[in-house]
Amino acid sequence: MNNHIIPKDFPELKNDTFLRAAAGEEVEHVPVWCMRQAGRYLPEFREARAGKDFFETCRSPEACCELTLQPLRRFPFDAAIIFSDILVIPQALGMDVQMVPGKGPTFPEPLKEPEDLQTLRSKVDVHAELGYVFKAITLTRHRLEGKVPLIGFTGAPWTLMAYMIEGGGSPTHSKAKRWLYRHPEASHRLLKQLTDVIVEYLVGQVAAGAQALQVFDSHAGCLGPVEFGEFSLPYLRDISKRVKERLKDSGLEKVPMIVFAKDGHYALEDLSQSHYEVVGLDWTIDPQSARLRTDGKVSLQGNMDPCALYAPKERISEIVKKMLEGFGTRGYIANLGHGLYPDMDPESVGAFVEAVHSHSRQLLKLK
Repeated sequence: MNNHIIPKDFPELKNDTFLRAAAGEEVEHVPVWCMRQAGRYLPEFREARAGKDFFETCRSPEACCELTLQPLRRFPFDAAIIFSDILVIPQALGMDVQMVPGKGPTFPEPLKEPEDLQTLRSKVDVHAELGYVFKAITLTRHRLEGKVPLIGFTGAPWTLMAYMIEGGGSPTHSKAKRWLYRHPEASHRLLKQLTDVIVEYLVGQVAAGAQALQVFDSHAGCLGPVEFGEFSLPYLRDISKRVKERLKDSGLEKVPMIVFAKDGHYALEDLSQSHYEVVGLDWTIDPQSARLRTDGKVSLQGNMDPCALYAPKERISEIVKKMLEGFGTRGYIANLGHGLYPDMDPESVGAFVEAVHSHSRQLLKLK
């Protein structure tokens, strides 16, 4: 291993606006980044990925580093997020996952019945199975040269469970939800197993150089409040609590943690009391009501409708201004309410970032 990819002696951080906003501190401008900011909307991303297997790319620290840095060469984002995928965890548990063009992630042999849980690895050595993610984080943190903080991430237990049982994406997640209603014990067993791996994985990401962590519960919205309260929330809480304890015990730096439960606005109060510093919001929540419901306990992140980026630039600017006025400039990180879509114009992304910076500077001047 050359000295360039050892997780220490990292360059000094030049722009800590994102970290300060996560901590609810004063900022000169509202920080902004985009979910899926490294992605198919960039021609250079498509070029770099052409003809290569998706998960093969995920396993190459060099490739992940390059894809993470691409959007930062174009736009003045205030944070980078490592290029990877949430489904590396089911792979670490021994499941086969393929990225099928035009179809998305596919599990040739999904979990069908509780006895299928025996096919999963009972003990996962995260360094052996997911060390390539850690190497990508370390390499990227060095190559960022302190420009902005680097975010690591994971899928949440319920979202991963849904994929592992459905065998891919699904509009209803009825196969996975069938387990919750018919096999609650086996469901909890699987969710606990996933939680244990996630905790190790996130601690490993911080040890490798991640400066913040985001937990994606992308399928929260297909659960109602009762099921979410039983099969998702306890595990989300467990993750934040255990990761924080492990970081402390290992003498590692405390990093802000973000929870993003898409369409889980019914759980906003609970999420704001789940030991995460930041709650990510999709576009179905009004900024002011989100502020009221979280009662200043956390910083908020989000929540512009990604489709607003199809609007003309002046309109993007107006939408951003209104969003900033709704959230206020303290304890707020601007983002979209979900990831960027492949057919979006990079110039619209630039207009979004520019609008956040200029309008928030203006609002801060008026204070």
